[in-house]
Amino acid sequence: MTLFEALRDDHDTQRTLLDLLVKTEGNSEGRDELFQKVKAELQHHAAAEERALYIPMMEHDATQEKARHSVAEHHEIDELIEALEATDYSSPGWVASAQKLQHLVTHHLDEEEQEVFQAAGKVLSNDQKQDLAGVYRQEMDHQRK
Repeated sequence: MTLFEALRDDHDTQRTLLDLLVKTEGNSEGRDELFQKVKAELQHHAAAEERALYIPMMEHDATQEKARHSVAEHHEIDELIEALEATDYSSPGWVASAQKLQHLVTHHLDEEEQEVFQAAGKVLSNDQKQDLAGVYRQEMDHQRK
């Protein structure tokens, strides 16, 4: 498995969780449980992805800007998660913010899959792509503990 395949698997999980989250209603146990899963998944993924993909990309002039842009998007996602945490689940604005999070994350994932992976694929060797998949999986396992 390459790094890009490992990342896509987790991207699919994030899309599914976000789809479910925006369909939840009010101050329910289900909303809280899903939000906590989404939050953890996004935070763990961002940390592991930055280590396994973006740090190696920053070592190459050709991919440095794309990597920095993606890391900046991770920070935007973190800020939106913090805003959601500060909003009562029963607030009408909560769903709107969750939809904004879904849109931002989906945009970020699509951009990664359609642009970032291709750029990284040009500067990383096949061996690196394999090795970095292991780095990513190991970091995800560490994050989830």
